[in-house]
Amino acid sequence: MASSDGSSFAFEVGAAEGGLRLDQYLAGRELPQTRSQLKRCIDAGCCLVNAQVARPARRLRAGDRVVYTPPPPVPSDVLPEAIALVVLFEDDQVVVVDKPAGMVVHPAAGHRSGTLVAALLAHCGELAEVGGVLRPGIVHRLDKLTSGVLVASKTDAAHGGLAAQFKAHSVERRYLALAAGELRADSGRIETAYGRHPTERKRFTSRVPTGRRAVTHFQVVERFVGATLVEARLETGRTHQVRVHFAEHLAPLLGDPTYGRAPRDARLREVGRALGRQALHAQVLGFDHPRSGERLRFVSPVPEDFAAALAALRSGPP
Repeated sequence: MASSDGSSFAFEVGAAEGGLRLDQYLAGRELPQTRSQLKRCIDAGCCLVNAQVARPARRLRAGDRVVYTPPPPVPSDVLPEAIALVVLFEDDQVVVVDKPAGMVVHPAAGHRSGTLVAALLAHCGELAEVGGVLRPGIVHRLDKLTSGVLVASKTDAAHGGLAAQFKAHSVERRYLALAAGELRADSGRIETAYGRHPTERKRFTSRVPTGRRAVTHFQVVERFVGATLVEARLETGRTHQVRVHFAEHLAPLLGDPTYGRAPRDARLREVGRALGRQALHAQVLGFDHPRSGERLRFVSPVPEDFAAALAALRSGPP
């Protein structure tokens, strides 16, 4: 059970959640902060358990009342950079862009410049501060090597409205994925637990005994020799979800450097090398405008590199 007064979030720990660490529990509430940000906030005394300040490692019991009060937003320290953007929609609340493959969404280790956040700051002037110092305006993200539609918030109110829709799974997200394998089923639904890989911390896996719920719906669009073009619709949006679900339950994405493998077929390997990234494109994004409530839907055309891979597969064996 959860409630919010706009500045604090209150939760009652359920029976199935007893025994979790406080930081683990809050990370599963899909708050605007990342788990590392939440941990820092808890360390700073921003979280009460049964009206007492608690530490991140506090083990919770069923029935505990958790109240989390995020600290005031900190202005971004990311410097604006004049990087060309493909803007699909923009007003005083949100901006929707078509992110190219190869662009990192927000600064991280090894990627301090050339990010989408830096480009948006130069384009918009300012973004919602609630996303944090390195992620202003960012409500959701796409992997560096994934192309497609992404929305960012310009105001804190818009950020909260969009974050609530992502949490409620009311946002429409459809991806085109090229699997390096011939799928048996024409359509289906994958529902799993989901979490960090137990030994490889940069990877995620659905092969965990317990974890956050992850659901992907898929529909075959086109079949090739040794490969399948699939539309994947996200019901939840976990990090790397499409890539992991395909790799562990269907067939890995062509060109995926983390979860894929080199196809046995030499021609398919060549198509993957030419693509140079995982064959994943965020084609559709639909959401309610956070102020007007109008339903908005944006479609990104298939980028040139992805289209070239499809054309090569359609041409058939040499």
